[in-house]
Amino acid sequence: MTYIPAPDRYGKMEYRRCGRSGVLLPAISIGLWHNFGNITPFGVQQSILRTAFDNGICHFDLANNYGPPYGEAEHNFGIHMDRDWRPHRDELFISSKAGYDMWDGPYGDHGSRKYLISSLDQSLKRMHLDYVDVFYHHRPDPDTPLAETMGALDRIVRSGKALYAGISNYPADKAKIAIDTLRKLGTPCLIEQPNYSMLDRWIENGLTDVLREEGVGCIVFAPLQNGLLTGKYLGGIPADSRAGHDPRYLKPAAITEGKLKKIAALKQIADARGQSLAQMSLAWVLRDKVVTSALIGASRPEQVIENIGAVHSAPFTAEELAAIDAALAL
Repeated sequence: MTYIPAPDRYGKMEYRRCGRSGVLLPAISIGLWHNFGNITPFGVQQSILRTAFDNGICHFDLANNYGPPYGEAEHNFGIHMDRDWRPHRDELFISSKAGYDMWDGPYGDHGSRKYLISSLDQSLKRMHLDYVDVFYHHRPDPDTPLAETMGALDRIVRSGKALYAGISNYPADKAKIAIDTLRKLGTPCLIEQPNYSMLDRWIENGLTDVLREEGVGCIVFAPLQNGLLTGKYLGGIPADSRAGHDPRYLKPAAITEGKLKKIAALKQIADARGQSLAQMSLAWVLRDKVVTSALIGASRPEQVIENIGAVHSAPFTAEELAAIDAALAL
C-alpha cells in the first residue's frame, strides 16, 4: 500500500535553526544506528520511520557501519527509500558518516581522503541516493592531518555528493581547528554530533562554547544514555532491553547502584513535572538552544511517540534544574 504521510505532520514538531546556517532541523531526529540492521523485522523498521515522519521528524541519521552487520542499516534504508521515501526526498534531511572501522585493510578506517570518499560512494549505493544532506567525519583521527580530512569533506561537498559537512565526537580544541579549516576552504561546518545526556555532560566543558561562538549546529546522540534514562532498569534488566539481549553498547556491569540511585531521583522530578523520565531527559538536553536536535533510537513506534512528547515540555524552572543537579550529585 502506498504510504501517504500525515498532512498535519509539520505542526507536531519544533524546528530549530542549525547554527547560523539556513538549515532547520526537527528538535527530535531519528537515528538508524542499532535497530535498522538484521535484528529488527523490516515491517517494524518501516513503522518506526513512518511514525517519525508523520510526527514531523524529517531528519534520518545513518553511518556506514550502522547495523548489525556493518552497512546493513544503510542497505535497509535503501529499500525503505524505494518503497516509501522517494516521493518525499526533498522533505528529508539524510546524513551519513565515516571514521570508524568499516572494511579490512589500510583504507577502511580513520580519516584519510581515500577512506572518506570511498565510504560515501559505498553509502550512496547502499541507500539508493545521489547525495546525502550532510556527511560527517565520525571521529578525530590522530594520525591523519586534519587538513587532509577536512579537505576530503570540502571535496565531497563540492562534488555534490553531500550538501553540507559535519564532524562528530570532536572535542572542543579539535572542533575549533576543524571548523576554522573548513571555513578557509569555503565549505563551512554545518554541525557537530557529540554524545550528551544528564549522565554525561562533557560537552559543557568547552565544546558548546565553541559551537555557539562559531555558529555551528549541534545534534546530540545518546541523550537517553542507551536507555538508562528511560527508567527501564530501575526494576532490574528486562530481557528485551539492550543490556538484556545485546550488551555490546550497554553492559550490565555499567548499570551500577550509584547510577540507579541518581536515575530514581531524576524520575521523581519527571513524575512531578507530569512527564516520563525519557521526555524530561530529552527536554533537558534541548534546554540550551545551542543544541539543535536530539537523536533518538527506537525499537518500536510507540517509543517515537513518547519521545516526541519532550518537544511540548514546560520550560524548566530554576528549582527543577537545581533539583536535577542535586540528583546527579548523589
